[in-house]
Formats: sequence, C-alpha cells, structure tokens
Amino acid sequence: MQCVTAAVTPKGERRRYALVSAAADLLCEGGFDAVRHRAVARRAGLPLASTTYYFSSLDDLIAKAVEHVGIREGQQLRERVDTLSRRRRGAESTADVLVDLLVGDGPGTTMSEQLISRYERYIACARQPGLRDAQRRIMKQRSDAVFEVVERSGRAVRTELLTALVCAVDGAVVAALVGVGEGPRATARATLVDVIDVLAPYDGV
Repeated sequence: MQCVTAAVTPKGERRRYALVSAAADLLCEGGFDAVRHRAVARRAGLPLASTTYYFSSLDDLIAKAVEHVGIREGQQLRERVDTLSRRRRGAESTADVLVDLLVGDGPGTTMSEQLISRYERYIACARQPGLRDAQRRIMKQRSDAVFEVVERSGRAVRTELLTALVCAVDGAVVAALVGVGEGPRATARATLVDVIDVLAPYDGV
C-alpha cells in the first residue's frame, strides 16, 4: 500500500511521468531492447530502485511507454492535420501530404529510429497481447488523421478502403526498411501515387 500511496502524490506522479517519458524516448530510439531498468532510471535522472517502486514489472513500464508514445504521436498528427489547408489536391500532392503525415522525416532521409520502432511495436503485439489495446488506439489515430487529410484534399474514402490506404503505406515502408526501393518516403510516395485515385477518388466522382 505504501508504494501505491506514494505513487499518487504529486512528487510520485512527477517521478512516474519522468520514468514513462524516459522509457518512451528509449523505445523510439532503440526499440524494446533499449528499455531496461537501469537505462530508464539514468535517462530520467532517478535512482535505479524507482523503476521497480513505481511499476510492477518491466513489461508494465514498457506498456506505459507504448501508451505514452501513442499520445505523442497523436498530438503530432493533430498538429499536422490542423495546419493543412482545404483544397482539391492531385495524386502527387495528396501523396506528399500523406507521406509527411505517416512516414515523417524530411526529404532525402532514408529512415529513422522512430520509424523502425513503430513497426517493431506492430510485430511485438503479436507476442505481447498486453500491448495490443494501446497499439490499436495508435493505429486508429493514424487512420483518423488519414481520413481527415483525404477529406481536406477534396477526396473521399470508404472505411474499408481507408484501411487499405494505410496498409499500402505500411507495406511500402516495411519493404523499404529491408532494402526494397529508394527509402521509406520515396517508396511510400510511389505506392500512394499509384493507388490514391482508386482508394480515395475526388469527392463526388
């Protein structure tokens, strides 16, 4: 009971948040293998014992880190969508916006640790059911953002085709991560240009 009581005090909440934030940073930078008690405590600037004091296990800490990453990604998606103007966009222009939204990084970059970490989390859910709910929420955030981008681009997409659109990007990125194509952005963009008019045609067409 002492642990639970301490964890809900303002100081306890601050420390708990610092640990989760540090674990999320490590997760994005180096994947699941990077999230270890000692590394998290060091990144958070807290004693090693704090990781076991505030979390029941390393899996518990990792699950919270995944949720935290989802919150971050959701905020980033929202910011990008909110700044997008409403206008009719062609296939290439729409593809550019969607690549910026779903793949990230700037033109000329090949891949980032954050991008690699995203797809590692997808695979990890197959072996760790405890991560699935958080990851499904993250995936829904991405789908919702894509839907709004499509709508703001003067296009329409049915629910079942929205999933196909997101999966087309994910498949292209995964292929690029193993050396197929010219990098995640270029490969995803080429895929989108080919399918955007079919999966998300102009509204009213």
